[in-house]
Amino acid sequence: MNNYHGIIFAYKSYPELRELVAERTAASLPICSRYRLIDFSLSSLRNAGIVDVGVIMQRDYQSLLDHLGSGKPWDMSRRTGGLRMLPPFGLPAHHRGDYSGTIEALNAVSSYIEEIPKKYIVLMIGNLCANINLREVCRVHEASDAEITAVCANYEPDVLHNRYVVGEDGYVMQVLFDRTGPSQGSMPALECYIINKDTLLRMMDRCRALDKYRFHQDAITMFLREGGKMGTYIHRTYARVIKDVDGYYAANMDLLNPVNRNSLFPASRPVRTKLESGVSTYYGTEAVSKNSLVADNCIIEGSLENCIVFTGVHVGKGAVLKNCIIMKDGVVGNDTHLDYVIADKDVTFSSNLAITGTQRLPIVVPKGSEV
Repeated sequence: MNNYHGIIFAYKSYPELRELVAERTAASLPICSRYRLIDFSLSSLRNAGIVDVGVIMQRDYQSLLDHLGSGKPWDMSRRTGGLRMLPPFGLPAHHRGDYSGTIEALNAVSSYIEEIPKKYIVLMIGNLCANINLREVCRVHEASDAEITAVCANYEPDVLHNRYVVGEDGYVMQVLFDRTGPSQGSMPALECYIINKDTLLRMMDRCRALDKYRFHQDAITMFLREGGKMGTYIHRTYARVIKDVDGYYAANMDLLNPVNRNSLFPASRPVRTKLESGVSTYYGTEAVSKNSLVADNCIIEGSLENCIVFTGVHVGKGAVLKNCIIMKDGVVGNDTHLDYVIADKDVTFSSNLAITGTQRLPIVVPKGSEV
């Protein structure tokens, strides 16, 4: 795997994630009681032996920097290579908005990409909740004569996504943009690609010359129109691209199912993350925990059912939490009832409250709120 370099796109926030991305990007969203979304892309790369990785950022990335640090948890803290954080150093001075597309994000760090001494580049998004066997994807790519291999899902996403139509020869014929449901004869993209470095640089140069910014509508479409060969690989285990609050909530609830959890966390491909130091969680004499994931360093004196609880949370006596996500250092007062609530970091609920959302519309409480 010495011929591979990884690039993770971690600059998008997605307005549909609302309060959850007020101070962070989607890639740094906490998930499954102890992880961040970007952990899955980083771990997929590390498990394949790819330890030279660049993370493209743009704004609101302090939370991401705090989590990633030097990259040591993923064995990417190295004297040469390893994990590199890539702010937008290649944009003109007048550019103050968001990236107009993935190609613009790549061109903003074009000098970095040009200096990569590898033959192949793995492009991934930071908001993908999937444990991809990239070693197998790379093997498939090298065995074919395709210049690009796209990783596709075996499920139908319920958010906007792109799809690939594959011909009888096994290569992609057409890209379908911004679909919301199934389309016969096509496969949904997980936005993970193996691409030859020289091919990527040609696509970037061509788009820059034509003032184009988008990866799919512009770069991939031109590549296919000019006869380029693009293959596919189907990822057959759990996967979800997180773009809105519904998807974020559903992904956490999915992981309460041991089948999905075992699919996402196989022993052969561990998911690494920044470790939080602390003591084991304390459960009071009247505490109840049913079908819940609870991190270390918590105090649980109330009742949990179908909940995801992060480190440092205190659930008071008589409190009843159902179908909730309580992030780091949250406090739930005595005799408070919460149902279908997502509480960001450092949220405090006073005693004797009752807050109820729904599965399709969970209530999101912003970071640092006192309710």
